[in-house]
Amino acid sequence: MRFVDASVFLHAYLRPVKKLPPEIETMKAKARDIVTRISHGERVATSLVHVSEIANILEARANLQTALEILSGLLSLPNLIVLEPSVDSYQSALLESERYSIGVNDALVCVLMRAEGTSGIYSFDRDYDRLKDITRVAEQSPKRGRRRCDARLPSRRRRAERRL
Repeated sequence: MRFVDASVFLHAYLRPVKKLPPEIETMKAKARDIVTRISHGERVATSLVHVSEIANILEARANLQTALEILSGLLSLPNLIVLEPSVDSYQSALLESERYSIGVNDALVCVLMRAEGTSGIYSFDRDYDRLKDITRVAEQSPKRGRRRCDARLPSRRRRAERRL
């Protein structure tokens, strides 16, 4: 089981308001590939903190109804495990954040992944590359040495994405 960073869902669902550079378009397509695999049953985890990040950004960038539809769809997936961090895990994340010079929520991911016994994360965030026990799985553009994946976003997700 892999962890899914909030940015993967956001890249998959948010539509740009202006033309994006090709490498960002590629990243967005690859985020949709990951979300497609999840919607087809790949077992993954995220945290309640990351669901909250997704909610906050969707509400700011899209209308409330679209945010509610996307979040409802995510939370209804039986193969998406939503981990609930404790105060202790967040305190551990503060120490990890300082130790590795990464964001607190990124450090929280590391703490939760270790507790779950998993080491792979779907993310485009290179901060995870600093951690020896975490393997970032990032289907990224070839010019940056990134891996490749092809799939399509399911139709109900495409409808929600078009509204953004």
